[in-house]
Amino acid sequence: MKSAIKYSTQVSAAIAAGTPIVALESTIISHGLPRPSNLLVAQECESIIRARGAVPATIALLDGVVHIGLEASELDAIANRDDISKASSRDLAIIIAQGKSAATTVAATAHIAAIAGIKVFATGGLGGVHRGANESFDESADLTALSQLDMTVVCAGVKSILDVHATLERLETLAIGIVGYKTNRFPGFYLTDSGFEIEHRVDSAEEIAAIVNARSQVATSNHALIVTNPVEKQMDKARHDEILATGMANAARDGIDGKYVTPYLLEHFHTASKGESLAINTEIIKSNCALAADIAMALK
Repeated sequence: MKSAIKYSTQVSAAIAAGTPIVALESTIISHGLPRPSNLLVAQECESIIRARGAVPATIALLDGVVHIGLEASELDAIANRDDISKASSRDLAIIIAQGKSAATTVAATAHIAAIAGIKVFATGGLGGVHRGANESFDESADLTALSQLDMTVVCAGVKSILDVHATLERLETLAIGIVGYKTNRFPGFYLTDSGFEIEHRVDSAEEIAAIVNARSQVATSNHALIVTNPVEKQMDKARHDEILATGMANAARDGIDGKYVTPYLLEHFHTASKGESLAINTEIIKSNCALAADIAMALK
């Protein structure tokens, strides 16, 4: 696979100079945000990371090549081409061998970042255990991947459309550590509080860096560390719950199940909230990029 990897000019220079790097997923660009705001948000997030002294490494596959860091034209391609699929870690070799293009999920991004020696990763919300998983066995590959990688992931918890309680139980079983950034409550993406408590709280990037260093000393760094960073201004909870209930009912009516439920519900949130969910999503991504850059710099 290494022969199929290309580093951007900036990422190559950062590796050579020992400059901190922050990995970014590309699924949010190609599938999570509408055009043209997807490209603008991606560019702004990269700028936020650079302004804090680190180098962004947006990860994606273009024409059978894994890109760790994207040049301006490549970022534009991920945002605007119509042949960009979505790749989890299981799909990487297939897409490479077939010369196709794909944006990377959390699982695939973390996997590729680990190959490059990048240890800090910013995303929006993690995947997790889906509602009704006791029957469908629908659980995101994000959890399995993060149980096997030395990665510090900054996110806004898991998407509130998932089974948050079951996801937290799985994170514990998989020995994936969780700390809340300036909170003891587990965020639910659009919500600052999903209703569940976090045992450990941190209040600075330096505290997080100390935890990352301690993990190496006690050999627990073979599993990811999740840093949950709640959105500053959440969606009204009553409105959120109403939109979620309507979306779930519509999905059942339309026969949508399994892995297709999440994109269906996210689109429903965007439509039903009249764009509010999109605005919150954008703020989440920017805030997580800033915190991830601060952590990367504190680890320097």
